[in-house]
Amino acid sequence: MGAQKFLVSVPGTSSNIGPGFDVVGLSLSLYLKLHVTVDDAADNAAPILRYSGQGADDAPLDPYKNLITRVALYVLRVNKISAFPRGVSIHVENEVPFGRGLGSSGAAVVAGLLLGNELGKLGIPHDRLLDYALMIERHPDNVTAALIGGFVGSYLLELEGEAAEAANVPLSEVLPEYPPDAGESWGRDPPTPPVGIGHYIRFSWAPEIRVIAIVPHFEVATAEARRVLPDSYSKRDLVFNLQRLAVLTTTLGRSPPDAQLIFQAMQDRVHQPYRKHLIPGLPRILSSVQPSTHPGLLGICLSGAGPTILALATENEQHIADTICAEFARENIT
Repeated sequence: MGAQKFLVSVPGTSSNIGPGFDVVGLSLSLYLKLHVTVDDAADNAAPILRYSGQGADDAPLDPYKNLITRVALYVLRVNKISAFPRGVSIHVENEVPFGRGLGSSGAAVVAGLLLGNELGKLGIPHDRLLDYALMIERHPDNVTAALIGGFVGSYLLELEGEAAEAANVPLSEVLPEYPPDAGESWGRDPPTPPVGIGHYIRFSWAPEIRVIAIVPHFEVATAEARRVLPDSYSKRDLVFNLQRLAVLTTTLGRSPPDAQLIFQAMQDRVHQPYRKHLIPGLPRILSSVQPSTHPGLLGICLSGAGPTILALATENEQHIADTICAEFARENIT
């Protein structure tokens, strides 16, 4: 047959978006791309991986320990295909920085889903692929935005019985290290994702609104960012966030954007106050960069768990970015 080639392209994402903790996600114009060649005349049984761009020095090249190819193998094995096709080589071109709150792991999961779907010629529709994604990443905001695109809200069903047990898939847990025995024989009979684990809606997005991502040169571990959150919240704080989220999901789709309304609707009491000590300068940035001081600014928040700062604006993007970079520089952060 000769070599076949195809491209998988998945956007990075921002989640939480002000008061929308674990609820809303936004796809961004930063991409994880897989340039895939399948040559059935080649000798390699396992995929050959190469990386360029963000994380190229850190990403594992062992296809049984790499998140993208592990997820692809999961998709294949759920559909009774036990191994990768022969002669697969993948050049991963990555623009999404690791550990910065821009959905790098979610993009990798979705890229793996699409890769497995294509390698197996399975024809799984996107809504069903979302079930697969949620077997792997139990927070739907990033993976939904990466798979569906745009500005989306999502939720998970509460699973019970066998479905809840099936949703605990050891082979696809996002872990810093895979077990020592991770290899071709590991995870040969994975459970099938229950149907309809999660659901989503795509919100409107006003065409004037631009997204600015200010990415500091340090990482915040997702586990640590989760650990600092409380187990319970006051009714007052929950109402505060719910009120603003109800307004935000509508007002971001209205043209022309209302700067004061959006700025107030992007305030949060559920995660940002508890993570401020993980990100030097964050309280000062959130309180000092406002529409009254920076014309064109609409809102500002943490991207995901941080440390990236996300700002929404209609103009003066460079000035807004430079101001936030200068605030980080006061903390000796580039």
